[in-house]
Amino acid sequence: MDHYIDIRLRPDPYFAPEMLMGALVNKLHRALFDLQATNVGICFPAHKHGVRARTLGNHLRLHSEQAQLQQLMSGEWLTGMRDHAQVNELLAVPDNAQHINVARKQFNTGSPSRVKRYAKRHNISEEEAREIYAKVAGKCIELPFVTINSRSTQQRFSLFIEHGKLQEKPVVGPFNHYGLSPNATVPWF
Repeated sequence: MDHYIDIRLRPDPYFAPEMLMGALVNKLHRALFDLQATNVGICFPAHKHGVRARTLGNHLRLHSEQAQLQQLMSGEWLTGMRDHAQVNELLAVPDNAQHINVARKQFNTGSPSRVKRYAKRHNISEEEAREIYAKVAGKCIELPFVTINSRSTQQRFSLFIEHGKLQEKPVVGPFNHYGLSPNATVPWF
């Protein structure tokens, strides 16, 4: 992870930044899936680290090796987004960068089948079970998210993203096709 590319969303009077960021992450997901890339990580530098904010901001940073980022950017994945985004040049990561884990977080938010099972297991009504899940979801989910269409399952869902604690040393590991990892880190500067 010695190089990066910054992509910043331009202000748009017709589309909210959250909507544009969702479209950008969707396009990136499709590109990473098609390339079967497991060595591209992302972070959101405009997201205030340590602050509970529901949005990721207007800045996406791609991290990887120089050749991988060149291959990714040579594709057509940004088609339709070029009017909405400013893509900076490929640059080397600063020597003094810290490191951060950017991970997907999943929550049990009470799908109808889960509510039914919970109600049956605890011998309560489905309505009571739904209320319990609503309380838990309201307390737990304070993370920023984007709405995504999964390339593999074709499902639409909220992708919750958590920026972990800053670290001095990098942690190496694979990234999923969203550019996220449960353990690996990306440079943070």
